[in-house]
Amino acid sequence: MALFKKRTVGKPGEWYYCLEHKKVEEGPECPAKNRFGPYTSREEAAHAMETARERNLEWETDPRWHESAGKDTTPED
Repeated sequence: MALFKKRTVGKPGEWYYCLEHKKVEEGPECPAKNRFGPYTSREEAAHAMETARERNLEWETDPRWHESAGKDTTPED
């Protein structure tokens, strides 16, 4: 067992959005599994959830991901 917890090293000028605390942080303060980034500005990180929603929508409506257009797209178990 480690005596000291390894600390995530942050870099000034890199911004992240913490999914757990729902806040913007400079340099990673939280584990990678709980954050989006890095972003180049605080404002860009503040809009991380909006950016993710937009990208998800683009992906869901991209015809390249729906090769079976017109067919039943219900997943099989």
